[in-house]
Amino acid sequence: MSQAPSSVVMIRPHHFQPNPQTAADNSFQSEANTDVSLKTLAYQQVTDMVAKLEAHGIDVNLFDDTGSSTPDSVFPNNWFSTHADGKIAIYAMFPENRRLERRPDIIQHLINKYKVSQVIDYSPNEHQARFLEGTGAMVLDHSARIAFAVRSNRCSDQLFYEFCQQFSYRPVLFDATNKDGTPVYHTNVIMTIGSDYVLLATDMIKDPEQRSIVLEAIESADKMVIHLSEQQIEQYCGNALELSNGKKKYLALSSTAFDALTNDQKQTLSSRVNLLPFDVNAIEYAGGSVRCMLAGIHLPKRTDHK
Repeated sequence: MSQAPSSVVMIRPHHFQPNPQTAADNSFQSEANTDVSLKTLAYQQVTDMVAKLEAHGIDVNLFDDTGSSTPDSVFPNNWFSTHADGKIAIYAMFPENRRLERRPDIIQHLINKYKVSQVIDYSPNEHQARFLEGTGAMVLDHSARIAFAVRSNRCSDQLFYEFCQQFSYRPVLFDATNKDGTPVYHTNVIMTIGSDYVLLATDMIKDPEQRSIVLEAIESADKMVIHLSEQQIEQYCGNALELSNGKKKYLALSSTAFDALTNDQKQTLSSRVNLLPFDVNAIEYAGGSVRCMLAGIHLPKRTDHK
């Protein structure tokens, strides 16, 4: 069961802007300070990223968002995930305007192109104020069947455990905070899981017992930990995704993150995976980076799809 998908879904926004509804608990968001229209720059950066991924043999299912009511639509990994057993999960979103991102046409496209056995929809949990924002709230080790999640507004304990039971993952739930004591809003900003390595902001897990549990779970999967500092997390070093074209594996990350890695870290990573940076600085104003922009497709392909 591959950790690195060869296909992804991406959304190209036409009216991108940082989302005011997510600013309260997303400490990564910032005000744009650029002479170029942010929506124009974001559109171009997504277009360029798609072209670069396809040039490296990654299959990109690209959808445009021409509306202006979904400022975070460029981050589709939060509202759905796909799995090698044919399941698709649709998630419960904390910000109300992010619930508008869920698109039946994308789910139908996946059903048409891949073997889908079941669609499990967690979105009704929003009525009980229970949320689980996909592979933002969780970081999944698909091969070892372990799900890591930081407690936050975006991740309800009960719903996380429910997901793990239905999708057969071992749950590892923990707390992580920044230097100001603010809870990390999404697990995927502090943790990336590759085929044989993990990028992790270990020191942001303040409780020693919880830190040990997380590290033991990683060790049980026989993966090496590359420790990231909080300063590197602020530069999105933890927000990356391993991809594969069938021959080579790539670690997709932002240019911001690439520049913030130490030479030793780059050397260690390069011995295991090809580093593939993208300039997405416009997108990063919204508090997310390359990993958030990629919804990995782990579904088996349909043989009858043209």
